[in-house]
Amino acid sequence: MNILYCGDQGISRGVLVSILSLLKHNRKELDIYILTINYEDTKPFTEKSTAFLDSLVKKTNSKSFVKRIDATKVFVENLPKKNMKSYFTPCSMLRLYIDKIPEIAELDRVLYLDYDVVCRDDLTEFYNTDLTDVEAAGVLDIYGKNFYHYNFPKTDYMNSGVMLFNMEECLKSGMFEKAVAKCMKRWMMLADQAALNKSIKKRKLMPRKYNEQGERPREDTVLHHFSNNFKFWPYFRVQKVKPFEIEKIHKILKITEYDDILMKYEELKGNL
Repeated sequence: MNILYCGDQGISRGVLVSILSLLKHNRKELDIYILTINYEDTKPFTEKSTAFLDSLVKKTNSKSFVKRIDATKVFVENLPKKNMKSYFTPCSMLRLYIDKIPEIAELDRVLYLDYDVVCRDDLTEFYNTDLTDVEAAGVLDIYGKNFYHYNFPKTDYMNSGVMLFNMEECLKSGMFEKAVAKCMKRWMMLADQAALNKSIKKRKLMPRKYNEQGERPREDTVLHHFSNNFKFWPYFRVQKVKPFEIEKIHKILKITEYDDILMKYEELKGNL
């Protein structure tokens, strides 16, 4: 199972929690890639953290690995110029460059996960979903689906925090190149997500359980995405709770089901 995370050292705590959750529910081989950059003020994901995570996954399956890939050269040569000062760091757009990373481009499929995604069940069924003539599979964005349509009137705007890419189809269509080109020429809100949705022509919409973006998981949730949520009472605000913020998870979300994973996280986080 090929898993991809993208970001700088700032995502390391979330990646640790995410990987611990993967290991709890998926004991098969996990080939985990972490795409990072060393650009301006960005602090790249460190070799130390990578080595520790690699040793961690091997305790569950000796064939598993965690590999860090420096994409600085590719990123600098194709800067998303119009979106470099967006709300998110430049690292948020790294997933758009994987067609230019030989080790990833040659894979049959890749499951991209945001660093704030926690696994609650076996991923096998989702990972092995039929991707014939499909570039990417994903779940509707709980907010964006109401405002954006790329095959109107069909509801088809996907959240980019969990995306299963069919690399052969993506390379054939040039989907990633189109997405990067859009980021170079035009400012977009949520640039990476917007660029992907505009560039993916053959998509497969999956059940909500594979990317639950609400603040609490449902009974059948497989992947729980701790994305930002809008709250309207007693005043409008954006609620941000990440899976490594244990006190917030308990006090704000009232969630305790991840406590075994979070106890392990507390024990291991000093190794990052």
